[in-house]
Amino acid sequence: MKVRYDPEADILYILIKEGEVEDTVEVDEDVFLEYGVNKEIIGIEIWQARKNILPQLIEYLKDLKQTISV
Repeated sequence: MKVRYDPEADILYILIKEGEVEDTVEVDEDVFLEYGVNKEIIGIEIWQARKNILPQLIEYLKDLKQTISV
């Protein structure tokens, strides 16, 4: 698995498996799943990552810090 982030486009891409993309489906606003030839998920693309991912990640890290500090 590989994770890439394009700061100019604000797109987070998670590559699950190498392969040719057969189809892309929007599963939620700004979230796309890429399917390979065998209908398996090979990638996840998240647009507006700062808005869609960063707030949840910050909350998770705050909670994790509190758990570790206790």
